[in-house]
Amino acid sequence: MVSGQVESAPTALLSRPLVDEGWVLSCRSVVAQDVTVLVPIQRGHEAVVGESRADRVALPQDWQGCVEPAVKAAAIAITPPSLEDNTDDLSRLKRELSRQGVPDLSVEMPVLRKLPDLLRLPGTLVTVYYDDVQRCGAPRTIDIAPGDRTDRLFGVAVDIGTTTVVVYLVDLRTAKLLEVASAYNAQISRGEDVISRIIYSLKGDNLQILQRLVVSTINELLREVQDKAKVLPEEIMQLQVAGNTTMSHLLHGISPRYVREAPYIPAANHYPPVRAEELGLEVNPNTLVLTTPGVGSYVGGDITAGVLSSGLWNTDKLTIFIDVGTNGEIVLGNADWLISCACSAGPAFEGAGVRHGMRATRGAIEKVEIDRDDLEPSFRVIGDVAPLGICGSAMIDLMAEMFLSGIIDKAGRMNAELPTPRIREGEHGAEYVVAWSGETAEGSDIAITEVDVNNLLRTKAAIYAGFSVLVNSVGVSLSDIEQVLIGGGFGRYINVEKAVQIGLLPDLPLETFRYLGNSSALGAYSALVCREARAVAGEIARKMTYLELSADNRFMDEYVSGLFLPHTDLEAFPSVARLLSGPNGKPRA
Repeated sequence: MVSGQVESAPTALLSRPLVDEGWVLSCRSVVAQDVTVLVPIQRGHEAVVGESRADRVALPQDWQGCVEPAVKAAAIAITPPSLEDNTDDLSRLKRELSRQGVPDLSVEMPVLRKLPDLLRLPGTLVTVYYDDVQRCGAPRTIDIAPGDRTDRLFGVAVDIGTTTVVVYLVDLRTAKLLEVASAYNAQISRGEDVISRIIYSLKGDNLQILQRLVVSTINELLREVQDKAKVLPEEIMQLQVAGNTTMSHLLHGISPRYVREAPYIPAANHYPPVRAEELGLEVNPNTLVLTTPGVGSYVGGDITAGVLSSGLWNTDKLTIFIDVGTNGEIVLGNADWLISCACSAGPAFEGAGVRHGMRATRGAIEKVEIDRDDLEPSFRVIGDVAPLGICGSAMIDLMAEMFLSGIIDKAGRMNAELPTPRIREGEHGAEYVVAWSGETAEGSDIAITEVDVNNLLRTKAAIYAGFSVLVNSVGVSLSDIEQVLIGGGFGRYINVEKAVQIGLLPDLPLETFRYLGNSSALGAYSALVCREARAVAGEIARKMTYLELSADNRFMDEYVSGLFLPHTDLEAFPSVARLLSGPNGKPRA
């Protein structure tokens, strides 16, 4: 449910209840003619909190020191044409390149068109940019420029998330990360999750619209990093993309229709290289876009990239890797074997479906504690400003704190008998007030409702069910897990202890858990700068088994069991059981 304030429209054409102030609930309004709607900040997409500084990002340990991009630059001196040497320009170019150890170079037409004039400029030094992806079996020219410009060789790693797009600008000569930029995926305007976007893509020219929207987002970020680093678009010679299966399909203009229809088979998991010009990306038009391969309908290249950057592919420890986002993708295994699955967690922890939910931007409450005696909350806000809403990390805190304080029971129902004015009957049912109107940026109370709690319970139940089914499918138990790697931008802000207390993560020693940050972007970065990393990514995707949860009856049983705090099987959460034990040794909730 989204609220908005109408800037220009005859109010008589809109339904109430807040029409006197210009406010309406979009889901309850009928628009009879064109209107202009102002979406409040906490529902908007004005900023992304995450990796915003290049100096805070480093190549994963496995790939540090590897500088082997797919693109190279060679400065060559060519003897000018003369009556004595009537060799054609193309042959002269190939001859000199062969002398420098680059034989059989495939010169494409855009380069050939530039060649005659360049070879007749004063001085005969030119720089040839070429890649060795070997799409056609031989190195391929990307561009040619006058003089020695071998120091101008750049690439971009792109993480295309359902919610957020992240771009890394990299100096390919050194593998140094120069700039980072991120923004919300413009496809959000056509659907919050992949299923909504797949359905939208089936009508008319909507597939092309979705393709243009994500490309426009990437181009906006490209302009931002180019401006900051003083890099020209034509100097970007390589792109490495990672995204989930649906996002990868939409980027390439491939219908994702069959991703959501049984037997859930995508058009491709391994994508052929494509020239940037064909996708509309604003870099050198002849640059190849390489897409990190995926595994199945809901485990895509972002997870392959995550496994690549996490070191899971190369460890002896029995490991769970999880990327918490709109979908919850999970990988189990080690260097010998890998199995994966995905559960439709939904966007609740990213703000959708929660009345005062928002993403982790300035003004979001990111941490909450509740005093056990007077049930009063204390909280921390991103940016140290008056709060606008509640982001996912605080939602996890709230559920755990309310449960352990007795404000909600294990089914998520609120206890209205407790002596506090913060528990009340609101417009949308029982709720707990986190911040009073005098504390907030918009002058209205910020609360979490029973309906919100139920939405969050469904999300955490889906993720935990994914864990359970995956480990049981290979005959191990969660207690056998030696490390849990948490990827994704959201994973960075999770308080593991609180996540265990609500049953989102398995009850394992805290030292078992490790944050990875944006593992998808880091994997794309690794594949961009290192030939071996690109090869390993392909091996990971081919090696990984994909478990389709929608075809596994055990998932629904585990899901239903997870719809309680922390779980119907309290023995699976001994640390929580100890917290719930009262003086007489019996669980209090």
